[in-house]
Amino acid sequence: MATSLAGSTALVTGATSGIGREIALQLAQRGAEVVVQGRDAERGAKTVRDIENAGGKAGFVTADLNVADDVRRLATEAGPVDILINNAGIYQFGPTVDTVDVTFDEHVNVNLRAPYILVQQLVPAMAARGSGAVVNVSTLAASVATRGAGIYGATKAGLEQLTRVWADEYGESGVRVNAVAAGPTDTPGTAAMPEALATIAATTALKRVADASEIASAVVFLASPEASYVTGAVLHATGGQQGIAA
Repeated sequence: MATSLAGSTALVTGATSGIGREIALQLAQRGAEVVVQGRDAERGAKTVRDIENAGGKAGFVTADLNVADDVRRLATEAGPVDILINNAGIYQFGPTVDTVDVTFDEHVNVNLRAPYILVQQLVPAMAARGSGAVVNVSTLAASVATRGAGIYGATKAGLEQLTRVWADEYGESGVRVNAVAAGPTDTPGTAAMPEALATIAATTALKRVADASEIASAVVFLASPEASYVTGAVLHATGGQQGIAA
């Protein structure tokens, strides 16, 4: 087991399945103690158990990222962290005319406001210690017009802009802030739309979808000492995808 992150603590949001779970597992494999966030206690316990069975350390904190006060509670319960992975996100595709207010608000709250609050609450302590890493999980839909994904893409585009702002704001304090824009990925969340996923995969240079562990590897790289001179970057882990078919 590589130990380049030994002695560090990482908070990973949305870490009970998919990309987030793989990020948590890989961070633990590299020696970090991981705080697993999610809404499902059973799945959270399984992620923690799998980390511990592999020799790592982890704990679970449940929180609803759609509720601002719950996000603040998460930051308090997670305690001081060295690594913050803003992975959790929601996506509900549909045309603008069919979008209701609650859907709009949920996307903004989870995809944009929750990372903002977590950075607001946790990163000043990193800055005071003189080191830390934040990685935000984004999507190609943040930079390429994607039919039906207006709110999702817009909130993730906002997150990418915050990535650059935070990199500038905290850079002198030794805190790095980066993002990974994920391409089509095989996760429990995309399992319900196999035809759409296959269509999107055909637009990539590699002509396939990513495994969640491949996206996680990009995230963990940016969180690690190997990326010590990388900040304000958006790494495209998209299989060479330049556009998304309508």
